[in-house]
Amino acid sequence: MPDEQMAQNGGQPPAAPAAPSTAARPLDTIDRSILRMLQNDGRASIRSVAERVHVSRANAYARINRLIDDGVIRGFSALVDQERAGQGASAYITLKIVQNSWRTVRKQLTALPGATHIALVSGDFDVLLLVHTKDNRELRELVLTRIQSIPEVLSTRTLLVFEETDLGPEEE
Repeated sequence: MPDEQMAQNGGQPPAAPAAPSTAARPLDTIDRSILRMLQNDGRASIRSVAERVHVSRANAYARINRLIDDGVIRGFSALVDQERAGQGASAYITLKIVQNSWRTVRKQLTALPGATHIALVSGDFDVLLLVHTKDNRELRELVLTRIQSIPEVLSTRTLLVFEETDLGPEEE
């Protein structure tokens, strides 16, 4: 990509992921260093990535594009302080659902306001959902009215989050 296109894109390659291949390509130490660097600073320029991992800019650019094309890098995003963004209540909600209804439930949960992470898990419950809401009143409404009205949801348990810490990638 010419430098002017990189400048228009904040020094970043495009994050339009292609369909990832079925077999995962092994990552070498340079790929892993690039991933850690981009996890710490998704806005890092190609030049700074290349300098930190001791490769040419063309090599760094090609590696980042390969990681995107292979689906290793799914995109770039901002880490948000939910409280400062007006979302003062956070909770993990566990759900027991009707067997074989995961796809239907997931589709409905992704449409919920404040839902930020959904996982199908094993154990005493089936789904783990992370939500951020303005306050406890909004959280109560979300759980009691929206989630529990989904026909495939058999039961829920809400775990209030008192404090959160995002863990970044390990440094070398």
